[in-house]
Amino acid sequence: MAEILAIDQGTTSSRAILFDENLRPIAVGQQEFQQHYPKSGWVEHDPEEIWESTMRSCRTALAGRTALPAAIGITNQRETVIVWERDTGRAICNAIVWQDRRTAEDCAALKRQGVETTVTEKTGLLLDPYFSASKLSWILKNVEGARGRAAAGELLFGTVDCYLIWRLTGGARHVTDITNACRTMLLNIDTGDWDNDLLDRFGIPRQMLPEILECADEFGTTDPSVFGREVPIRGVAGDQHAAVIGQACFRPGMLKSTYGTGCFAMFNTGETRCASHNRLLTTIAYRIGGKTHYALEGSIFVAGAVVQWLRDGLGIIGHAADTETLAKTADMEQQLYIVPAFTGLGAPYWDADCRGAIYGLTRNSGPEEFARAALQSVAFQTRDLLQAMQADMSASDDIVLRVDGGMTASDWTMQTLADQLGVPVDRPVITETTALGAAYLAGLQSDMLGSPEEFAGKWLLERRFQPEMDCEQRDRLYGGWKDAVARTLTQSC
Repeated sequence: MAEILAIDQGTTSSRAILFDENLRPIAVGQQEFQQHYPKSGWVEHDPEEIWESTMRSCRTALAGRTALPAAIGITNQRETVIVWERDTGRAICNAIVWQDRRTAEDCAALKRQGVETTVTEKTGLLLDPYFSASKLSWILKNVEGARGRAAAGELLFGTVDCYLIWRLTGGARHVTDITNACRTMLLNIDTGDWDNDLLDRFGIPRQMLPEILECADEFGTTDPSVFGREVPIRGVAGDQHAAVIGQACFRPGMLKSTYGTGCFAMFNTGETRCASHNRLLTTIAYRIGGKTHYALEGSIFVAGAVVQWLRDGLGIIGHAADTETLAKTADMEQQLYIVPAFTGLGAPYWDADCRGAIYGLTRNSGPEEFARAALQSVAFQTRDLLQAMQADMSASDDIVLRVDGGMTASDWTMQTLADQLGVPVDRPVITETTALGAAYLAGLQSDMLGSPEEFAGKWLLERRFQPEMDCEQRDRLYGGWKDAVARTLTQSC
């Protein structure tokens, strides 16, 4: 029986999910790892912890199996930057995480020079610390000897997928896929290759960069020391792109949103690259069989992380699931707004400097109101994205949103989302769609699975949430959110 191992390396934990030949999950391993916050707005990971947690997760998922999987697929947190030594594999510093804002002033300086227009034309992205280029440039400037060693070919750069492949293959392969490459702010999404002008602009030697492959491709085989024998790696996509695939959003006009640490919505625009006039990103959704599909993307930096903050920062809940119970009992006479700009605000605001704020506090505000406001903030931010997409694409009102990620387990949150958006929200049977997408890519490249159209035909709906809130109440609540965001942005000026 052929099985596929999907490695899902995320922002707060690493997971490995073993799928059978019908893409049903049959075993799971998961390991959290430490988050490092050396300064305000800085977020780092230890690359060794990323690697070790990934291996522990794989061992757990494979425990008791009589045979190794036929192939491996990888999906990962995007934009996070790792630089390591070509000879030893040792990282020269901690990974700088996608949430990190230390290069905000560097990006602002480039904007003042008029560079953002060129960046957007070439990459589809905005000039923001969120993406990899300024983080990599910072490492080369601030880690002693890094620039000279990079120029001499001694150092390699990669996003997390690239780093894992390098470690899994024993240093034999320095490769990435097109979806991770397009998030570095160094890839020309029209040519599909690294852009020399942008490399020069950020001071990055080309020899540091990996080879770019399609999403379903031959990424190498694991070194026998890893699993006991070689296993081919045949599918790779950044987490949000893998979710597009796992949700079978292959047709133009289809929309998915993933709710993990952050929230990321993608609107498939087909083989046509569409520019946004509402500060969304134009990105490569995937490349399969030589065909590139594009998408509009809206990125929210804090979604599930606001629940984690309630648990770890404030200590008002013991488990993430507690938020739903508390939210249901919140005082209807109070309306708190949490603007969770812990590391700035993403689309459509793109303000790297603003920080979180809470509005509407009263003497009676308690854990229940905080929980409801935290979950509502995710719905409000998603509405920000949907409205921007509808404006860009002149999208009709018959949009259906497919959702996935950990937060979708909460019925209350999903109903709140449908109510605020005013569109149906579809939750699939398999909500771990990032891992599912990676597994499908590996199976497709291995000739174990059928075409994308065949895969789409097997997508299964678990529950549809229909909007129940009247338009007046929906708009009143959203108006309060927009006012709260405006106040927060003003304070950052």
